[in-house]
Amino acid sequence: MNMLQLIEKKRDGGILTPEEIAFFVSGVTDQSLPDYQISAFLMAVLFQGMTDEETTELTLCMSRSGQICDLSEIPGTKVDKHSTGGVGDKVTPILLPIISSFGVPCVKLSGRGLGFTGGTIDKFESISGFNCSVSPSEFKAKIDTCGMLLGGQTADLAPADKFLYALRDVTGTVPSIPLIASSIMSKKIAGGADAIVLDVTCGNGAFMKDVESARELARRMIAIGKLAGKPVCCVMSSMVQPLGHMVGNVLEMMEVVEVLSGKGPDDVKEVVLTMAAEMLKMTDAGKGKSSEELKSRCLEKLKNGEAFNKFGDLILSQGGKLHSDGTPVFVDQPFEVMTVHAEKDGYVETCDALEVGEASCLLGAGRMKKEDSIDMGAGIKLHKKIGDKVSRGEELYTLYTGTHSPVSEDRIDEALLKMGKAYSISSSPVNAPSEILDVIS
Repeated sequence: MNMLQLIEKKRDGGILTPEEIAFFVSGVTDQSLPDYQISAFLMAVLFQGMTDEETTELTLCMSRSGQICDLSEIPGTKVDKHSTGGVGDKVTPILLPIISSFGVPCVKLSGRGLGFTGGTIDKFESISGFNCSVSPSEFKAKIDTCGMLLGGQTADLAPADKFLYALRDVTGTVPSIPLIASSIMSKKIAGGADAIVLDVTCGNGAFMKDVESARELARRMIAIGKLAGKPVCCVMSSMVQPLGHMVGNVLEMMEVVEVLSGKGPDDVKEVVLTMAAEMLKMTDAGKGKSSEELKSRCLEKLKNGEAFNKFGDLILSQGGKLHSDGTPVFVDQPFEVMTVHAEKDGYVETCDALEVGEASCLLGAGRMKKEDSIDMGAGIKLHKKIGDKVSRGEELYTLYTGTHSPVSEDRIDEALLKMGKAYSISSSPVNAPSEILDVIS
């Protein structure tokens, strides 16, 4: 086959055959295709799009470009969860123990954070001793031990996607919905899940900025799942402001402990319980039950301590350390740098997730480049969020760094500027945004 002909065919709006897509992915994987031809192809896809069938074929070819995890030895339906990313997104560490408490096996492969969105692996590695490097050969033993595991995505999992993802980032082809959908789904399919529940976030602090784009991405991923024989459900959630009150690795895991102890912010619980109900509906544990009934049962798991105990089991099974009360031992503690107070009475109108996420990165909580190290103790506590009434002099937010990793005054000043842009206060009452925008299956 001739790559130039494939580029021209897609450029002119043609529909590629499975053989042509397989040729392209093979050339990406073995690096026989030059970057400039791959980039030209990606740009053609950005402008001309792909049909559901083309997108599914691209997804399956990328998933087969490396190792496919075989989870068949683990009994029951294995449901994987993925989020398209956000600020303060601490759903996974709460969700896994809840699902596991129903006797449902949980295998979660996650990634590290890059840019203003946090990574689940980073959050777990803020716990002293926690080891995310779990090889597929260890999966069954870990499941037998505590019913769940949290692992990092290995280098040989969908390697074609890894290469294309990096190239899209520097060629202006990131916004293509077929490329986004195939990237997400290729890793989920390669991970060996029987069914998939996706949290498609929407807003300034998410990859998809508007509801229409988020809905189209959800539709695409459901279509891929249908054609690939994998049930998929998409929960569309808001990311106009951060999820919860804590942003930053140790800070977020502290909030995780709060929620698992039956307390914590209502917005976090709403997203977690919705995701949990949809995951359980795909298994024998939740078959035939309504979402509301399952959410009620999941909430009870938070209140009676079952989910908290499961969280402790997960930490211990992967080498993490616990205090005598069952809470995690963290690698660092947040050090308060500064608390900012409201300058007038009113109601919080905006708490922009993107600005908060970027401010948190400036403090050291995130990476701007893959090789950057993270300050686990850094981050931001939001005392007030959209819709909250605030009086002049009340606390709005607090900036933190880790006790071992102070940052420069310049970075703190930049973070303060970002936070100043994030917040606005109205003299009139403001409604808090709905967290769950839709559930599509």
